[in-house]
Order: sequence, then C-alpha cells, then structure tokens
Amino acid sequence: MEPLTNEFTVHRPIEQAWAVLTDIERIAPCMKGAQLQEIEGDIYRGVVKLKLGPISTQFKGQAHFVERDDVNHRGVLKGEGRDTGGKGNAEALITAHLEAISPEITKVVVVSDIKLTGKVAQFGRLGVIRDTSEKLMSDFAHNLNTMLDAAEPADGPAGEPAAAVSPEPTPAVDAAPSPASEPTAPVEPKIRTITGPAAEPIELSDLGGSALLKRMLPAFGGLVLLLLVLRRLRK
Repeated sequence: MEPLTNEFTVHRPIEQAWAVLTDIERIAPCMKGAQLQEIEGDIYRGVVKLKLGPISTQFKGQAHFVERDDVNHRGVLKGEGRDTGGKGNAEALITAHLEAISPEITKVVVVSDIKLTGKVAQFGRLGVIRDTSEKLMSDFAHNLNTMLDAAEPADGPAGEPAAAVSPEPTPAVDAAPSPASEPTAPVEPKIRTITGPAAEPIELSDLGGSALLKRMLPAFGGLVLLLLVLRRLRK
C-alpha cells in the first residue's frame, strides 16, 4: 500500500515539543487503546486493544529507533507487530519530522510505510485504513495538548520545569587507591516493566457494523499498533 501521511500540531515551541514526543512513558496514555508494557534498552514493547461490539482482539508489538536527529527534529522508527490470534503481521518504517510554524506552535509530519502479511494483507489498499489513521492521529494530538495544558501550572510557563536548587558542595575526600581494573563482561540491558492501568480497547463500532468491517478488524489493529510506535521517539 502507498505510504500514509498525517499531520498534527503541538501547542509548544519546537524544542519543547520534541522533548515531549520523545518522553515515551509520558505520552503513552495519550494513545487510545495502547499500553506501553516494558522497555529493554532501546526496544519498546506494548499492546493495542480493539473492540467491535462483542468482537475483541489484541496486537503485541515492539519498535526501535533506526535514526534520530535531535538537531533537525527528525526520527525514523521501525516497528513490527502481530495479532495474538494469528491473523497476520504488520511492519512499518515511520518517519516523523517537526516544523516550527510559530514561536509557540509546532507541526508534526508523519509518513508511515506499512507492510501487511497474512490475512490482514488483503485490506492494505482499502481507503478506510487511511481514514482510521487520520482519526487516531487527531485523537492523539487532542489528548497530548490537553495533557500539556493541564501540566503547565506545575511545570511553569510553556511547560518549562521549575529551576532546581543546587545542593551544597560536599567536602572533597581523598579516595583510597583502587586496584587495577579488570575487563568485565558487557552488561545486558535490563527489562523495565511499565506499570499502569490496563488500556481500554478502541471501539470501532462507530465505523460501521457490517460483516466486511468485522473482517477488517485485524487490519485496523495492525495499523493502530504501528501508529503507537510513532509516539515512541526515543533513543
């Protein structure tokens, strides 16, 4: 299918917007149906839950950075996910670029190159997938800006954190000579579990209740999962 292009705005200067969008744990709750579950080094894992009437499904996936440019505010993320019911897999290369459109407003442009395999592949060229991605992006932007506005009184103007108080200097103590260092084995990255309430599934019934729509549920799940990794712009 052709790459999907979506845009949204963040009510913050570009540097602050970039910092927020790379704070994975902070922005994860802004995505409906999505839940970040664990972090292992630079790999982020989570689930996306979907519901259409009595029908429910869940997708598990992970993402990692293949490129991140903090100077030009551009990130490229590779993500993959699978339907836990075995209906198919999804992969995506997602590029996000930030543009300052005013001193206080930042535009985020997202291009998603998605590949679907298995039963979900037959839905790759359906226009409803594009419509769904636009709605999800719009909802995410709304939730993100609402969160930022609510946090502003605590953070200070324009979301800037309050100045930290420097601790009193500690008197220097002569360190005892240390033995010659020995080579050590590389440290494996630890898996950190992210705790929090379980995500409520995304209800798709407002998109229609036909038999065709029920067949498309796995395709929607794959797309939502790939949009989830977009928000994980962190090294």
